[in-house]
Amino acid sequence: MPTLRTTDLSADLRADHLARLKGAGPDAPLDVLIVGGGSSGVGAAFDAATRGLDVGIVEARDWASGTSSRSSRLMHGGLRYLEMLDVKLVYEALRERDLLLTKTAPHLVRPLRFVFPFFHKVIDRGFIGAGVTMYDAMQSLGRKRAVAGHRHLTRRSMAATIPALDDQKIVGAVEYADAQFDDARLAMMLVRSAVDHGALAANYTKVVSYLRDGDGRVCGARLREEITGEEFDVHARATVLAGGVWTQEQQDLAGAEEGLEVLASKGVHIIVPKDRIEADPHTGVITKTEKSVLFLIPWDEYWVIGTTDTPWKEDVRHPAATADDIDYVIEHANEILKEHLTREDVIATYAGLRPLLQPVKTADDGGSTKISREHTVTEVAPGLTAVAGGKWTTYRAMAEDVMDFVTRETHPTRPSLTEHIPVLGGLGYAEIAEQAEQIAEDYGFDEVRTDRLLSRYGTVLRDVLALIDADPDLGRPLEAAPRYLRAEIVYAARAEGVVRLDDVLERRTRLSTEVPDRGVAAADEVAAIVAAELGWDEARRAAEVERYRGLMDARRRGEQTDSDAAAAQALAAADADPTD
Repeated sequence: MPTLRTTDLSADLRADHLARLKGAGPDAPLDVLIVGGGSSGVGAAFDAATRGLDVGIVEARDWASGTSSRSSRLMHGGLRYLEMLDVKLVYEALRERDLLLTKTAPHLVRPLRFVFPFFHKVIDRGFIGAGVTMYDAMQSLGRKRAVAGHRHLTRRSMAATIPALDDQKIVGAVEYADAQFDDARLAMMLVRSAVDHGALAANYTKVVSYLRDGDGRVCGARLREEITGEEFDVHARATVLAGGVWTQEQQDLAGAEEGLEVLASKGVHIIVPKDRIEADPHTGVITKTEKSVLFLIPWDEYWVIGTTDTPWKEDVRHPAATADDIDYVIEHANEILKEHLTREDVIATYAGLRPLLQPVKTADDGGSTKISREHTVTEVAPGLTAVAGGKWTTYRAMAEDVMDFVTRETHPTRPSLTEHIPVLGGLGYAEIAEQAEQIAEDYGFDEVRTDRLLSRYGTVLRDVLALIDADPDLGRPLEAAPRYLRAEIVYAARAEGVVRLDDVLERRTRLSTEVPDRGVAAADEVAAIVAAELGWDEARRAAEVERYRGLMDARRRGEQTDSDAAAAQALAAADADPTD
């Protein structure tokens, strides 16, 4: 089986990378310093490293802890953007989606079919059907199809595919294909991929100011390691700001006189049990609302339903779902379901902020729903380049564009290679996938667990299984969260860049949204495993557990209020640093 040299994101490696970043002085600067560990930042780090550049990436919190771990988990062209005639964006997104499915991340990105219901037999079948036909045709321009084509469904065939849909209201549908993925895991795998190619990476490392040379050009940043509070300077020939909804804050910190304006728009999703919506397990639903679109997405043992699209005026560090958000999603889901959902069906929620380029306000609509998600790359100050906009599906194209821009004079002969280099775990995935039955037999896994492990790790699953070979006790499921094995927690602490407990419970696993108690029951067990790996003392372990419980309690309290401000304040109060 082909393999790629794999570097664990261990605590020791993080310490080594911090030390090497400190060594990037004015006489030995990095080629590129990337600020921000979301989709655009980690993509840029991978692109830069594969070009052979000396690159460092820093993130103030955990990798993808902001918007990039709180998406709808879809890799899609964006069918709604055809209605806005944003054909270029849709074509680019479809191309990138297919590349991920077939070459660069087949383990993390998987096909998913969608049903788009019709409420008016002639009008909807003509209008929506024409849009899907165009969407489908764009996938065949100049390349082999990565997913099956669309088909029209009668009322009867639609009911057979998604029995939960209200066939008294819905007269038919069109079914088409897109893809889904775990956003937090892709971000982490991209960081590891960048490190495998030589990048220096440090999460929980915040920019406190930007450095300028004698000519006033940005030449790096002063950083603060958030666990110890230590500050140090890192010099770089070029600095890339991939801050998402933090873009304007960082531009102000850099003293940029001009720059990008980014609008934060809140998107909320709810999680409900799989048995509450009867449907083909590989088919979701998309429908239009008065503001946006609503997705019902099958995911493992539950459904992800969303999203909202409302302006966010509070602290961008603490987006939160409110009672109004939850009711909105339930109300619109119930418009197409036979059996209505209630608040009691909601296992959990999550909220993220879309970093949309500031719109030109019109008389009839000052919201963000009509803004193109197409990205922009621009130099906001000499030596400081910002990338903003876009979406997960086009992260690779965004990364290529921003690195082309910053290297156009210094390294013009080093093109992007990420179209050809798989993300960690993707190289040789077809071979390990063929071994699924043997893996299941050897380790006593059922089909569901084996498939889940393959979709989380790809070929890196061999490293997880090696832990079980060395200590069979690690093959046991967590007592309070049997979806995950103890080996997965050990591996997260040793190889996936974990610094705090919520890194594991919210992003390396998804326990914060997969079970009704939000992972609280598993917190002690997981913390004990992580503490042994990272050397936490009892006080640190207890503080991490207490902080996590406080965060989940604050999230629940936010879900009972109608106020964005109150919900955000509750989260901010709970988000204390357990190392203080």
